[in-house]
Amino acid sequence: MPDVESRDLSPRIHFDTLVGESEVFLRTLEKIKLFAGTGATVLITGETGTGKELFARAIHYHGVRRGQPFIPVNCGALPDALIENELFGHSKGAYTDAASAERGLVAEAHGGTLFLDEIDALSFPAQAKLLRFLQRGEYRPVGCAKFAYADVRVVVASNADLLVLVQEKRFREDLFYRLHVLSVTIPPLRYRFGDLPLLAAHFAEHYGRVHGYGPVSVSEEALHKLMAHSWPGNIRELEGVLQRAVLHSGGGTIETYHVELAGAMVAETTSGTLSQAKMTAMQEFERTYLINLLRVHRGNITHAAKAAGKERRSFQRLLTKHQLHRSQFS
Repeated sequence: MPDVESRDLSPRIHFDTLVGESEVFLRTLEKIKLFAGTGATVLITGETGTGKELFARAIHYHGVRRGQPFIPVNCGALPDALIENELFGHSKGAYTDAASAERGLVAEAHGGTLFLDEIDALSFPAQAKLLRFLQRGEYRPVGCAKFAYADVRVVVASNADLLVLVQEKRFREDLFYRLHVLSVTIPPLRYRFGDLPLLAAHFAEHYGRVHGYGPVSVSEEALHKLMAHSWPGNIRELEGVLQRAVLHSGGGTIETYHVELAGAMVAETTSGTLSQAKMTAMQEFERTYLINLLRVHRGNITHAAKAAGKERRSFQRLLTKHQLHRSQFS
């Protein structure tokens, strides 16, 4: 199976989901390689599950700091009261339970890269301290009178639009522009459907090996079922679906009945009215029909519209409605 990053990135990196050959994916990967050669701060945006941390790791391990620590921090998982302490550490006696001084994650990342995921979750006081650190490389541990210094590259990520948060006064404008030196948006899976067969084969092979089944393949019918799904959870959702499918299959070949999709399971158990169920089924059928049609015609809108018996303009409106683009199938 083609694996783009195995040719381009350091063999020390294990980026199982950086697999693909679609144009939009390769353009993103080119940006990552370019950013890796600099020491500037990077802002990574993208929907949940697109693999922002994996791209952050690619930037680190393909750059000059590859031999130094890569420290990931999920800001959204830390209470406001703990964020400052986690990042900058504390001195002995800074608070009741501080029996000894503790280094923060900034100090742990010295010489390497600090990856701050869900950066929008930082409180305004924490944002101010982070801004000072980005400007001068200095910070002050909690309860300490003296500043400390660290040589750290900062990469941040968010699934929110930080500029919108700035306009809503929910994120510091000066910090936004300090973070926005270099930026990249990771495309959602629905914009790179052409990579789905590669990703599905990769995960099937990977989890077949992990669970001791040996080589596991995906049948054409099962692949069609995967292609018809909208993947709101992106790569993370696909990985989970394939892991379950490998376990259900017990090795060998994954068939359609091994593939459990969240949307499909919800539809099967819905208690809505007949008209609601009918509408849901029609929407799913319409999307599946369009995807299969575009696959057959390799993304050619004119040919696909003709085969569907629709005018090109009305056919394009249907694609927009279901968030499908010709580049996903060309």
